[in-house]
Amino acid sequence: MLIRTPPGWRMPEAAATPEAIFFNRRAFLAGAAGLALLGAGRTARAQDAPAGPYPAPRNERFVLDRGVTPEEINTSFNNFYEFGSHKRVAAGAEALATDPWTIKVDGLVEQPFEIGFDELLKTMPLEERLYRHRCVEAWAMAVPWTGFALSALVERARPLGSAKYVVMQTFHDPKIASGQRQTWYPWPYTEGLTMAEATNELAFLVTGAYGKPLPKVMGAPLRLAVPWKYGFKSIKSINRISFSETRPTSFWEALQPAEYGFWANVNPEVPHPRWSQAAEEMIGTGEMFPTQIYNGYGEFVAGLYSGLEGEKLFL
Repeated sequence: MLIRTPPGWRMPEAAATPEAIFFNRRAFLAGAAGLALLGAGRTARAQDAPAGPYPAPRNERFVLDRGVTPEEINTSFNNFYEFGSHKRVAAGAEALATDPWTIKVDGLVEQPFEIGFDELLKTMPLEERLYRHRCVEAWAMAVPWTGFALSALVERARPLGSAKYVVMQTFHDPKIASGQRQTWYPWPYTEGLTMAEATNELAFLVTGAYGKPLPKVMGAPLRLAVPWKYGFKSIKSINRISFSETRPTSFWEALQPAEYGFWANVNPEVPHPRWSQAAEEMIGTGEMFPTQIYNGYGEFVAGLYSGLEGEKLFL
């Protein structure tokens, strides 16, 4: 008889969390009911494009062990540094024009190309996945993302054998993105994965959330979700994907290399220089959970790091 043991990352569907709330989070939770009553009209709900293929079918391989974070929290209290270093950026993010949107694919590929987001959406197999999201600030959420495996885009790009890294960048337009007027930040926001990480089945390019197109404040029209890493690795509003032989210096690594490294894998035993990572608070409920190695996805990704013990894999 075959006995199936559920993996450690598996959660009940009721367990996903919206993005947000580290600073002043308790005050926010106290007012959450009033916030919900303010209505969807004041919340950034969707990108400029029509609903299209949403909701997408759910991939039941990716489920949760805790509840999904309410959408109104995730879309109202969020990190998006292009629009400010605070978390009340939803209104500012509405200035971002996401239709049309073009993604440039270049670097070590057989043939560089550009593709419109609408075309990409039509030609990729969309699905919904329930993923945990763990912020380096020690809060967490659970989100129903819609999108497609990053490996599908890697395959489409036809990288050369010399490509070792996938480098992603976001837009740069200080006229509409007030945060980008802060010149001490290393704009544009840049992130990177090794080819092995990028082609792992968990690496996910996100086009939607909560069964709808991705809201601007959450990184419309295209963002990354890599749930075994700290959230700052999940770059928003991607408009360029390059393949490189050289490891990129990512946004937060360039800004503060003593605190944020290239790998940024979740590990409860490696504290941030200014706080512990041993526990996490679920946004929206205030529940505390012990942090899990690789955010609970170790069975998928731990093998990626064999032989890299000399690297600073965590933070």
